[in-house]
Amino acid sequence: MDADREFDLILFGATGFVGRLTAEYLAGVAPKGARLALAARSEQRLAQIRSSLGPAAADWPLLVADVGDAEAIAQLAGRARVVVTTVGPYRRYGLGLVEACATAGTHYADLSGEVLFMRETIDRFDALAAASGARIVHSCGFDSIPSDLGVMLLAEAADADSAGGLTATTLVVRALKGGVSGGTIASLKGTLDAAAKDSRLARLLEDPYALSPDRSAEPTLGAEQDMRGPEHDHELGMWLGPFAMGRINTRVVRRSNALQELAYGSQLRYREVMGFGAGALGAVKAAGISAGLGALEVGLSTGPVRSVLDRVLPSPGQGPSERRRDRGFFAIDIHARTSSGARYVCKVAAQGDPGYKATAVMLGESGLCLAFDTDRMPPRAGVLTPATAMGDTLVERLRAAGQTFSVQRVS
Repeated sequence: MDADREFDLILFGATGFVGRLTAEYLAGVAPKGARLALAARSEQRLAQIRSSLGPAAADWPLLVADVGDAEAIAQLAGRARVVVTTVGPYRRYGLGLVEACATAGTHYADLSGEVLFMRETIDRFDALAAASGARIVHSCGFDSIPSDLGVMLLAEAADADSAGGLTATTLVVRALKGGVSGGTIASLKGTLDAAAKDSRLARLLEDPYALSPDRSAEPTLGAEQDMRGPEHDHELGMWLGPFAMGRINTRVVRRSNALQELAYGSQLRYREVMGFGAGALGAVKAAGISAGLGALEVGLSTGPVRSVLDRVLPSPGQGPSERRRDRGFFAIDIHARTSSGARYVCKVAAQGDPGYKATAVMLGESGLCLAFDTDRMPPRAGVLTPATAMGDTLVERLRAAGQTFSVQRVS
């Protein structure tokens, strides 16, 4: 990549809710002399955002570009070392920017939790990005950094101990407090609409190996399943229910393993759940979350019910107050066994609303990592994951930003 490009990092979508939060974060932590710019459709709104960021951002250029203007998007990509984008739903608005970055050799990071979008960028742009040297990195927020980096750290710890590859690995959400993202809801609705119109896409969404670089080469083909209902795990000693983001994050983790030639283990079995305690109350909560998630998906797929839900669910661009964002948090334990029988746990936690404040930190640090830490990252290009694109370098950044990533051997 040309190190002499005009900008180190362009934040596209800076006038959106999460875009603004990411701009605020970057204004507070970007290194002195970093060449950052803000981009969106409206120069007036960009100017308003910049004026709220303080003196650190006073000289950041404002770039006007619309996702529907291919020439403007190509020019945007060509001016930067990295483009960070919050403009979604990504399958509707993001393909042109991915293509432009892959063509120009520009690194790219987004917040996509859209399996159909990620699969399409892999199929269309992976080879192009690999040839140009671009790292195209999806899911650089709460989807899917805790999952992806956490499992990577577990595999590294097991390897350092010569304890064998990972086998049964379960991410348990122990505690979570935060608002529902309007952008996430919009992406979910778009995904459900696409699946309803095309049975091939519907099957892809149900495929645990949907993001595999070579599905036929998956050694666990047919073994992985998504949790649908409540169950009691005797080893963990608690009732479990499905985690809404698990159907995205699990695919990302499996792609990371496959892209690294099964470095995590050829017998990896990975799932993501929510933990609800051991007693009768835990069973009730697990059943409740299972029913609630199922009802939400059915409701968003049904016209009359969706119209009612649209009145109460947040729209894109909306989000919780600053006070509520500050009071949010998440705490995750990832439990793993290895082929030798060793057991490990990785704890991942952060203060701040997971989908907003904590995500802005993750996305901001991902962009800075791609811009300034190239010589310390894995030597890969193409459509990647956070773990395969940035690995331990990103972990170091997130730890320095106050987020927890810690691994302990427990037996």
